[in-house]
Amino acid sequence: MKDFYICDCARLENQTITSHFVVAVKQVKSKKNGELYLSLILADRSGQLQANMWDNVGDAISNFDQDDFIKVKGILHKYNGRWQMTVHKIRKLGESEIDYSDYLPKTSKDVDKLWQTVCDYVASFQNPWLKSLLEAFMADEALVAAYKNAPAAKTLHHAFVGGLLDHVVSLFNVCDLASRNYPQVNRDLLLAGAFLHDIGKLHELSYQRSITYTTKGQLLGHMIIELEMLHEKLAGLSGFPAELKILLEHLIISHHGQYEFGSPKLPMFPEALMLHYLDDLDSKMEAMRAQFEREADLETPWTSYNPSLARPLLNTQKFLEKGLETPKPAAAGNPTPSPVAEEENDGEPSKAAEQPEAETVAVAEKGAPTAFEALQRKFESHKVTPKTN
Repeated sequence: MKDFYICDCARLENQTITSHFVVAVKQVKSKKNGELYLSLILADRSGQLQANMWDNVGDAISNFDQDDFIKVKGILHKYNGRWQMTVHKIRKLGESEIDYSDYLPKTSKDVDKLWQTVCDYVASFQNPWLKSLLEAFMADEALVAAYKNAPAAKTLHHAFVGGLLDHVVSLFNVCDLASRNYPQVNRDLLLAGAFLHDIGKLHELSYQRSITYTTKGQLLGHMIIELEMLHEKLAGLSGFPAELKILLEHLIISHHGQYEFGSPKLPMFPEALMLHYLDDLDSKMEAMRAQFEREADLETPWTSYNPSLARPLLNTQKFLEKGLETPKPAAAGNPTPSPVAEEENDGEPSKAAEQPEAETVAVAEKGAPTAFEALQRKFESHKVTPKTN
C-alpha cells in the first residue's frame, strides 16, 4: 500500500516525495524555446494531480504510456492555487509492485447495504411481471458482483468503483419520492427503468487499471448493450407482456433525453421523461459534489471551470461561511465607548454608549444574527439615501 496519496498534498507542500501513481493523461508538449516537456495527470484513489517534467525528458517519453503505473520522484507545490508536482525522476512499475486498490477511487458507502436497498425496493413492486424481470437480473450472481463494483461513468459522474450502484440507489430514492407527487406515474415502471438505464455499463466500461471503455463499449455503447441484456432475460419469462417490453425498451433508449446526447428517441411518456430528468439531476448533483470535494483546499468559494457543466461552480456553504462573518453581539451591560468611536464623534459618547441598559441586554439575549439577517444588514449598510432639499 502507498504511503502517500494525492489527498495528502497539503501536509507536504514544497517537499520532495516519492510515490506510485497511474498515468491518467500523458501529453508531450513544447516549451517556448521549442524543447519538449512532459505534461501528466497522475491519479490514485484519492484524486488527480497535475505533474510536469521539464528536463531530461528524452528517455522518459518512451518509457511508459497512458494508463501505465509509474514511480515518481518530485516536488509538490502550488501553482495558481492548485497542487502540482515538478517531476525529477520517473519509471514504469513492474506488475509485482502494483496494488490495484491504491489507484481506483471507491465509494465510501457500504455496497452490501446499497444492494439491500435495491432488493427492498424491488420487493415492494406491485406489478408481478416487472418484479419477476428484475428478480431474474438479481438472481445472476456474476451480474450482481459486477453491479456492486462498476463505475457509473468514465469521468462525468460517479466515476469510481461502486459508482453505478451508488447512482442507482440515489435515483431509486428520488424516483420513489417524485412518483408520490405525481399519481399518474407508474412507480414500478419508473423504478424498473432506473434499474436498467445504465446496466450496460457493466460491459461498456473496464476498471482494472483505470476507468476506460471496452471495445464493445466503444463500438456499441451502453444502451445497445442494455437492450441485449433485457432481451436475454425476457427470453426466460414466458408470456411477458409485449406492451411492457416496448415501454422498457423506450425507457432505455430515451433516458439521455436529447438526440445530441445519444438518445435515438426523445422521452415520450411520463415515466420516460421523469427518468431522464431525475437521472440528469442526480448525475449533475454528484458532479458538483465531487468538484467541491476535489477543490476543498481552495480559499475561494468558486471552483475552476467544469467542462461537463460548462461553467464554474459556487460552493454556497463556503461562500456563506466566508462572506457573512459578522461581529459578535454586544455584551450585556453598558459598554465603554472605544477611543475610535469617541474621536469620530468629537469626543462625545457614541450612540451605542447612550443606549439604555435594558435595550442593550435585549440585543445581547437575542443572539447572533442569522445568515439572512447578516446579508440584509450588509445591503442596508451600502444603501444610498437620496438627499432632500
